[in-house]
Amino acid sequence: VQLQALGGGLVQAGGSLRLSCAASARTSNYRTMAWFRQAPGKEREFVAAIRYSTNTYYADSVKGRFTISRDNAKNTMYLQMNSLKPEDTAVYYCTAGNPILSQQTERSAYGYWGQGTQVTVSS
Repeated sequence: VQLQALGGGLVQAGGSLRLSCAASARTSNYRTMAWFRQAPGKEREFVAAIRYSTNTYYADSVKGRFTISRDNAKNTMYLQMNSLKPEDTAVYYCTAGNPILSQQTERSAYGYWGQGTQVTVSS
């Protein structure tokens, strides 16, 4: 499957962005879809995951500010990001796979990745 992340951009602190991830194949084939991000000089880190269509999981750093969702009918996943902070600045990647629950926050558990979209939050 090919994944394309869209919707990044430059926003002021406190603002909002909505990322989307369009898949070339049926997203219903993948138990889990997730967002990771990578800031300059840092490791790629887990942001949020959605298991099946209803079970959501978030990194502590984004909990309460970001919302992940997916629309299998459109083969698309979303990440609504509110109350953005400068530390949210990173390239955001979408991914899909069938990791076991205990591994879904690990980058190595996923085999398919999009090309990433840059999110820059100015202070």
